Parts: sequence; structure tokens; C-alpha cells
Amino acid sequence: MNRLDGKTCLITGGARGQGAAEARLFASEGAKVWICDLLDAEGEAVAAELDCQYRRLDVCDEAGWQMLIEEIISLENGIDVLINNAGIFRANRLLTTTMDEFNLVMDINCNGVFLGMRTVAAPMIESGGGSIVNISSIAGLRAAVGAFSYGASKWAVRGMTKTAAVELARKGVRVNSIHPGLIETPMAHELGPNIDKMTSRVPLGRIAQADEVAQLALFLASDESAYSTGCEFVVDGGITAL
Repeated sequence: MNRLDGKTCLITGGARGQGAAEARLFASEGAKVWICDLLDAEGEAVAAELDCQYRRLDVCDEAGWQMLIEEIISLENGIDVLINNAGIFRANRLLTTTMDEFNLVMDINCNGVFLGMRTVAAPMIESGGGSIVNISSIAGLRAAVGAFSYGASKWAVRGMTKTAAVELARKGVRVNSIHPGLIETPMAHELGPNIDKMTSRVPLGRIAQADEVAQLALFLASDESAYSTGCEFVVDGGITAL
């Protein structure tokens, strides 16, 4: 259908998992796809598969963000979509979370999203608008027992999304968040044996595939969602309905 025909899309954490699934789907829908990550071999493999661009980016690096966006604009004459997908998971309760661990998770999951939004906002405004999609989690909608720092970071993403959406709405830039539940990605398997127990509690009775998140990201990246901003979109098999 070419739902993203002519749009330039940047996906962070695009080397594997949800990011790679989004890159594949976006490319199939006509987008000019750029992916970035720190996993160079996997990122370059995805880029070769899709004939798209891969760049190494630490999402916590302010200067790195600026250089990447400047390059994209110089080659593509603008940027239309940013998918803030990069993130890490750490399992620890409040009383056992160290300051170093908390700062690491917040730096990547929260500061990385902030820097991405701030860097793309001005060029999107200048070109007439755009769509920013921040990947949060159901941990940003409810208590994240056993993953204190992760939950804190994902609530922060949810809050930043709403504020940015209101600030940028009259300038033509939409900002929404996606809140996945259990998704079949390498990050999910960091839960270890708990993943089977958690899956059994999902009303739909299964773990989701990464492409099911990508389909939602596609809707938000496309003009089909032109009247949606500042919203939480949940893809969790019904777990937050309990």
C-alpha cells in the first residue's frame, strides 16, 4: 500500500527485535529507512537486507544525535518520522537497585528519548510537521515490581510524550507512545524462567511477535493517525485490563 511512501524514517535500536521489525515493515511500505544502534554487525546486516542506511549511535550522545540528523537532512532533505525504540532492561527491586544501575537505565531509556525528540523537532517543524513515536512499555502504565529503574524510565517516557505532544501540536509535530507487553524479542528473554509464568497471565494466552508492535508503529508514523497525538497505544494482549 506504500503507506509511508516518500517519508524518511529513523529508528533507534534498529539492529534487532522490535526495531528491526519496524525497519522491515517501514521499508516495505515505501519509507526511506535509517536505523541506528550500537550492535554494528547486526545493524549492518539489516541495512544490507533492506538496502537502507545504518549508522552507529549512542542515544545518550547529544553531539552524535546532532551529527546524525544533520546527515539525514543533507541526504534526504528532511526527516518525517522518528521511532525512539532503543532501550535496556534491568531486573532489580528498589532496595537492591544501585545508583549506577538507575542512572544507566534512565540515561538510555529516558535521556535517549529526550535527545531524540529535541534534535528532530526543529527540522520537522521547519519542513511542515512529522511524527515521533516513543516506545514505552506497560511498565509505564502500572507498577513494574522487580524492575524499579526500568519502570521509572518508562513512566518518564510516557510523561515526556504527553508534554512534547502539547508543545509541538500547533507546529505540526505529533508525539505518541506505544506500550508493549510481552514481546518475542531478546529483551523479553532477559526475564528468564519468569517469562512463561508471565505469559500464562496474558488474557490472549500468548506472547506477541515484534511485528505486532511494528504494525502499530506504522499506523502512528503514517498519515492515517493524523488526529492522534499525546496518546498511549497499548499492545499487550489484555494484561493491563486485569
